[in-house]
Amino acid sequence: MKKKKLIINILLILLFTIIIGISYLIKFKTGIQIGNNTLKFSKSMFIMIPGIFILIGLFEVWVKRETVVKHLGKESGIRGYFIVMVLSGFTMGGLYVAFPVAYTLYNKGAKLSVVFTFIGAFSICRIPMTIFEASYMGIKFTIIRYVVSLPLIMISSMLLGKYLEKRNYKVMEGK
Repeated sequence: MKKKKLIINILLILLFTIIIGISYLIKFKTGIQIGNNTLKFSKSMFIMIPGIFILIGLFEVWVKRETVVKHLGKESGIRGYFIVMVLSGFTMGGLYVAFPVAYTLYNKGAKLSVVFTFIGAFSICRIPMTIFEASYMGIKFTIIRYVVSLPLIMISSMLLGKYLEKRNYKVMEGK
């Protein structure tokens, strides 16, 4: 089954490459733009991802499980939610960074609802995005958005965390 899936993925990548190549040959603007965007995105991924995964690896080695459990585990209380909100504000990159960090936090003993809060806060609290938003939409808008969004993220994370913990949910190990 894995071999069949691998062959299908290779064929799809090959088909995509052929279509982009034909687009360049016949000067099809949309295809050329898709090709340029793919190259630009791939370049940024290949530049950022190794460094990010090295930092995540260092986090796994240097930060003790007891530290994560103490500050983000079951007994952390409301403090754990605020810690991950601050952490999410300083984390750079897209969700391809947030999910590995969230997985590492979970494996180190962070409470599931705290991990959900990290992912939710990561989507809205990053400092560069906040500065950009405040400069275009105004400080008042940004403050209102934070005041409304952050409590909703915490509440929904707590509810989802309790729901999944009652059902003994566990994150699957990577294959």
